[in-house]
Amino acid sequence: MGDFHQSETISTLHKLNKNNLSQLEEELNEFSQTRPIALVLPCLYSELERQALRDILEKLKDVTYLNEIIITLGRADEEKFKHAQEYFSILPQNHKIIWDDGENITSLFNLLKENGLYVGDPGKGRAAWIAYGYILAKDSSEVIALHDCDVLTYDRELLARLCYPLLNPNMDYEFCKGYYPRVTDRLYGRVTRLFITPIIRALIQIVGHLPFLVYLDSFRYPLAGEFSMKTDLVRINRIPSDWGLEVGSLAEVFRNVASKRICQVDLADNYDHKHQEVSAHDPTGGLLKMCADISKSLFRTLSSEGVTFSDSLFNTLIVTYLRLANDTIKLYHDDAAINGLFFDRHAEGLAVETFVQGIRIASRSFLEDPLGAQLIPNWSRVTSAIPDILDQLEQAVEEDNA
Repeated sequence: MGDFHQSETISTLHKLNKNNLSQLEEELNEFSQTRPIALVLPCLYSELERQALRDILEKLKDVTYLNEIIITLGRADEEKFKHAQEYFSILPQNHKIIWDDGENITSLFNLLKENGLYVGDPGKGRAAWIAYGYILAKDSSEVIALHDCDVLTYDRELLARLCYPLLNPNMDYEFCKGYYPRVTDRLYGRVTRLFITPIIRALIQIVGHLPFLVYLDSFRYPLAGEFSMKTDLVRINRIPSDWGLEVGSLAEVFRNVASKRICQVDLADNYDHKHQEVSAHDPTGGLLKMCADISKSLFRTLSSEGVTFSDSLFNTLIVTYLRLANDTIKLYHDDAAINGLFFDRHAEGLAVETFVQGIRIASRSFLEDPLGAQLIPNWSRVTSAIPDILDQLEQAVEEDNA
């Protein structure tokens, strides 16, 4: 039987027909005439050396409904940037590369800092943010889609399904989040399965069914890197610059968009990408840092909703989370067993122990400094502080790409 389940607060668009890509693309070509769409690809130079991005570009070459493709390139010197220009030149669509480490963009980052505007450290958050600014400067696209550049199972249907809910005028959503299964011969998606869902449900048990927690729990894959949104939304949304990017972005959408204008869409039968190391003893990297950053983002958002955190609440949260997470391991063990999948129960337990460490790190950090790392300001504030910043950004990108 098909999966028709709808969440409590947002629309869920399922993948019930596996053979309608040509229909979707035909309609998207029509819709894009009045709702042009920009695709944002944040990537590091190292990803140009991997097969995943090569395969993505081969698929994108056949997409005809995109108005523009904006690539933000990080960790690249001048020679690598020139190689990237040649690398991406196979794209037939109008495309530009934002050279994140180039002199022109670096000068703009310095200008923002001089004006008291925090733009964060290099990373996906800042890369997405600067691409949004360039799209706003060009003012030629109404919808923005973003997906990662390390997807090993990428196909055109993923992009079509991500764009369709915002381009179809009869749907008219403002924000769409992708979701998908993470399965090969085993279950992946550890952070979502063993951390995000249990901690959200633990918080619901402790502080009650707050609208924000119910909203987060409605997303099947809140850490998915694939989403689309109206360009008007990027003017007012702030962006976290750390691993709290996805949860923090969902928090901004919760604040700024009516729930009936938010949806999630099933993008693929399966999805695989580069996997993060657990790094149980290294709080500066891997899943431990990811867990800590996400926790701090979650605590800050709940605090802004009126939740009062204390040592005793955090202790209760850790105990409640651990019980729910261990129960979850049993559930996924049984799910893997009935499907004949490999399941390493010990490794799952070690991941949960790592996530407990992450919650502890985040709770101590939050109590010491509830504000924590600043969010990258929205573009409305930036243009208010520096009225011609979008013109400067457009000129900088054009000069680099000349």
